[in-house]
Amino acid sequence: MDFHQLTLSQAAADLRAGKVTSTSLTTEALTRAKANADLNAFVTLDEAGALKAAAAFDATSDKDKPLGGVPIVIKDNIEVAGLPCSAGTPALKDYIPKADAPVVAKLRAAGAIIIGKTCMHELAFGISGYNTAFKTGAEFGVRNAYDRALIAGGSSSGTGAAIGARIVAGGLGTDTGGSVRVPGALNGCASLRPTVGRYPQAGIAPISHTRDTAGPMAATMADVALLDCVIAGGDAIAPADLKQVRIGVVRSMLTNLDADTEAAFRAAVMQIKAQGITVVEIEIPQLAELNGQVSFPVALYEAYDDMVAYLAHTGTGLSMEALVKDIASPDVKGTYEGLVLPRKLPGPDGTLLDAKPIYDAAIKTARPALQALYGKTFADNRLDAVAFPTTPRVAIASNPDSSSLENFGLFIQNTDPGSNAGIPGIQIPIALGATSRLPIGLELDGPAGSDRRLLAIGMALDAVFGRLPPPR
Repeated sequence: MDFHQLTLSQAAADLRAGKVTSTSLTTEALTRAKANADLNAFVTLDEAGALKAAAAFDATSDKDKPLGGVPIVIKDNIEVAGLPCSAGTPALKDYIPKADAPVVAKLRAAGAIIIGKTCMHELAFGISGYNTAFKTGAEFGVRNAYDRALIAGGSSSGTGAAIGARIVAGGLGTDTGGSVRVPGALNGCASLRPTVGRYPQAGIAPISHTRDTAGPMAATMADVALLDCVIAGGDAIAPADLKQVRIGVVRSMLTNLDADTEAAFRAAVMQIKAQGITVVEIEIPQLAELNGQVSFPVALYEAYDDMVAYLAHTGTGLSMEALVKDIASPDVKGTYEGLVLPRKLPGPDGTLLDAKPIYDAAIKTARPALQALYGKTFADNRLDAVAFPTTPRVAIASNPDSSSLENFGLFIQNTDPGSNAGIPGIQIPIALGATSRLPIGLELDGPAGSDRRLLAIGMALDAVFGRLPPPR
């Protein structure tokens, strides 16, 4: 079996047909994980547990489960029974949940074999994956599957790197402002940020209950659709007829692009037009302004109460202050000490203001206005989706500077607005940059609740763009 081309769908089909055993697939995935220790993709590898589960699948006569015997990975802020769930931070490194998060329980019931928990940006609060709390390689930070000197993106860094490096063909991340789509784009894998509320959020270390969601990440859009059907239910999704698809390209989302990303995005638009998709150029007035009124006010305010509730759920006895005291990454520590703990937000002139009234205005006024703006944009232009480069740049150097506020804002420039509106978005790998030879992604955001339609379009685009070549 060619692991470089393996997909979840192919692995599941071959396991059902008896062409391969789960033990051989799982052994190969574990071997690849250990051989790629320099990626820092894993916090925990569960070799014994994974091989035991694989042997149990091989011994059973029931081979018909959708993910029966297929190895996958889970981000380390999503609870897996019996494995540590650190959320990428030292204070939680010894927390071992007794039960699977509901999203994990669905995957396990479908036959998936969990080989380990993946490393992430600390407390999911960043886009670089440069985490100084955990490492298996020589350097800190989850490393890019295509170039070890570069970031894997965040916050679902390890899941993206593990899929990009062909260790596994799929897994779970979480997304608050871009966290399954940014690492998907930078490591050449597909992902879905579902409509908020589509997946259960219990058993997941939070930032923001109005913005957070678990999200599937995988080799192809067909694999992402398979994971979505397992978690959310529903019949298998068929690829869309692209001649019936209408997409808007948002001009304001084509700023700050590097040359490789701009060229790849323009080429991708030409390719989809050639398949019969109708593409219209649009503007979304006030998008940046409304998004700014929602983004940090909501995440930074909800991060306090939501984490206090989660810590109570863990039974560790940890206080919020104790958690924050042990944060390892300077960027995350600064955010929690300066803003989250004191319940403050920076005002227009940089002075710190009480967060509560700003949060209340965001929830009562700005967020409904942002959601209405998206609804009107989709309806008035009769759009299935809006399209844009997932990240404006290819992966940058991995070092403490990669976690700067400037880089944070740059890399979520396009993913953040849809996140704040709670709408679904898919990330599709489209090319390796002409000069950089690094992965570049295209995102499609659709109306709230249109997840299956987006996945159907993404599946049809699998055939248009093909799979990226594996890392050299």
